Amino acid sequence: MTKVVHKFGGSSLSSAARYQAVAQIVLSQCQAKDCVVVSAAGKTTNTLVKLWDSYQQDDNQGFSDILLQIENHQIELICALLNADEQRALLGCLRQELQAIGEACKHNTLHEASLLAHGEVWSARILASYLTQLGTKALNIDARNLFKLHHGQLLHQQNKQTCNELLSEPMIYIVTGFIASNMAGQTVTLGRNGSDYSATLLANYIDASAVSIWTDTQGVYSTDPRKVASAIKYSKVCRSQANLLARLGNPVLHAKTLSPLKNTAIKLQVRSSFEPEASPTEVVKEGYSKEKRFITTFNELDLIRVDGLGQGEVGELSQLIQHSIHHFETDGEAYLLVPAANTHTVLQALSGRANIVESALQGCAIVAPSADILYLQSQARQILSRQDVVVRFSHTASKYALFLTDQAIDSDTLALLHDKLINKGRELGVIIAGLGNVGEVFVEQCRKQVSRLHDQLDVKIVALVRSKEMLFCASGIALNNWQQQWQNEAVAYENDELIERIAELDYEHKVVVDITASESFSKLYPSFVKQDCHLISANKYAGTADSQWYQTLREQLNERELYWRYNTSVGAGLPVNFALADLQHSGDKITHIEGVFSGTLSWLCSSFDGSKPFSELVLAAQKMGYTEPDPREDLSGRDMQRKLLILARDIGLNLDVKDIQLEPLMPAELAQGSWDEFLTRRDTLDAFYNQQHECAVGQGKVLRYTGALTLHENGNVTAKVGIAFVDKSSAIANLTPGDNIFVIKSLWYDNNPLVLQGPGAGKEVTSAGIHSDLYWLVQRLK
Repeated sequence: MTKVVHKFGGSSLSSAARYQAVAQIVLSQCQAKDCVVVSAAGKTTNTLVKLWDSYQQDDNQGFSDILLQIENHQIELICALLNADEQRALLGCLRQELQAIGEACKHNTLHEASLLAHGEVWSARILASYLTQLGTKALNIDARNLFKLHHGQLLHQQNKQTCNELLSEPMIYIVTGFIASNMAGQTVTLGRNGSDYSATLLANYIDASAVSIWTDTQGVYSTDPRKVASAIKYSKVCRSQANLLARLGNPVLHAKTLSPLKNTAIKLQVRSSFEPEASPTEVVKEGYSKEKRFITTFNELDLIRVDGLGQGEVGELSQLIQHSIHHFETDGEAYLLVPAANTHTVLQALSGRANIVESALQGCAIVAPSADILYLQSQARQILSRQDVVVRFSHTASKYALFLTDQAIDSDTLALLHDKLINKGRELGVIIAGLGNVGEVFVEQCRKQVSRLHDQLDVKIVALVRSKEMLFCASGIALNNWQQQWQNEAVAYENDELIERIAELDYEHKVVVDITASESFSKLYPSFVKQDCHLISANKYAGTADSQWYQTLREQLNERELYWRYNTSVGAGLPVNFALADLQHSGDKITHIEGVFSGTLSWLCSSFDGSKPFSELVLAAQKMGYTEPDPREDLSGRDMQRKLLILARDIGLNLDVKDIQLEPLMPAELAQGSWDEFLTRRDTLDAFYNQQHECAVGQGKVLRYTGALTLHENGNVTAKVGIAFVDKSSAIANLTPGDNIFVIKSLWYDNNPLVLQGPGAGKEVTSAGIHSDLYWLVQRLK
């Protein structure tokens, strides 16, 4: 059974009404063996800190007043939530604990960590009792029995074993956050944001599948939503960016909260306990989310330069002051950004190796993908200058730009920065399937095309897929060395994994570009549509699938307002699908389509002049790569049959493959057996073709292999793919070998048909046709 850890902060438990709301969340979200980690209710920890300060200052009257305030708050919660029997039990425990605190104060034996631990103990006890009262089996657990430290280091293996022993029964466990114990049994606190850290530690120890951090905000935003109304709530944020934001002082997540999740598959969500139905922000592993843009602000920092900063020393200093410290190097010097209130402590710890460079700093940091940083840094500097914000110190690294200023970044300036730097155009994530001849050229052409499209939509190639391997990079694959990246990072996959990775992509728009010739891959289209992917197909199978399957796919696309482009599935780069659509949109009606839709059969028929056997031309075409590996697939006519079906459906006809008559360009018996067996009977093919050719010549015509579709006035439809004898004066007869041709008649193009002609094969023109579909899609989406 998968287990989930839920953590509720102090604001989520600030009143009896909030406890009731949290209980409802637990009842709806939790299953047996799930754990709920709780902070102290409301401002209880702050009040306990004040109690400790009074104790330190020998302020007996202040100590008594604050202790009474704490007692009244806890009694209020207990009486509002619990029935008489439970009230008596919890009030008895509370009074004993408060009496013990008072006695310890009198005898000067009060211990700070033990005192602060009471807040979480009280929260866990009240919530567990309330859930039990509601009929749910719940047990409160003191984390000091779960988390042990030795010389300040967590004993991970021992703790894991303990957690799995003590949390094995089928019930919901309400666990105290923030606290642990050392080997002597003394209370130890886990510091700032310690309850969040407790939750992720516990998740690691019990092999949970996910952690939900329930707060008073809906998730992780591009900037402070209280200051900027247009702040963007991100559905996914990668761990490295969350970690960097935490080091830069963003209050949503603490850097150490993320550390237990490293090298695990545990999902982390930030959710609102005040709006539990709102979608969360997921903090995911690298590669499962594109990198975002953020602006985070800070106040009252000192910039300290350190000589000889040792490895791990920043972590030790952070632990000492219970606050994240960001450090960086520039011009060979090491710097720390320290909250001004903690500067003295840090300087003392560094024993004369540090000095203050700038003090009482305000400012902001921009966090963004590496490729964007230099541009954003330049833009931000210009905006700050125009707003008369004096930058006293700046630093730019690969993932962020830091601006330390004299004055605080006010809401107006922050909103302006956000509007210019964060609220940019939407993004399109492109998944390319098929890296054969055409696919490789398409990826190469993407280098220029993506840059060209950038002003309209930020297009990023996020995945490359072959039949058995895939390369996924949610932030975008570097196209200038994609082959090397493929060799180093491509992994084997199953279809379910591919769908899951596509589902994880948090792009405004996604498109799957199918350049495969795989029928099985085309059957994944409904799954792609469920993940809100547009489709671009060079693959013909989906367009010629069973009519019911095809119509269902069309309906699913329409329901989700998704586009499906497939211009290269017929005619390579020729815009035949566009032409048919434009004619119909203008009010015209198509009455007849005829032509040669196969570059291979075009070349074979146009090149034959009787000077050499037809089979020699077939073998020559095979050698030049014009045919399928087994040329009988081309001679069967099935490819042209599928293409004619696609055109039929494009003009609104509900046909299936079986509705199109098929006459192969070879005797039926040659379709049987192996290719080697065919070669021994090639004279049969030559005799067949010579006979057809002579018949055509006898009628003063030429032999071509065509597809033809006619809509009759009575509503009937005839469709055939096969051998045709055409007039020598027709465009089809004078076709350049290898070209495709489409002769289209309509109400407006009747006596003088519309003719489209050009290369019917070739990796460059086919790739260009796919790019035409991509460009069309971008125009619609922008």
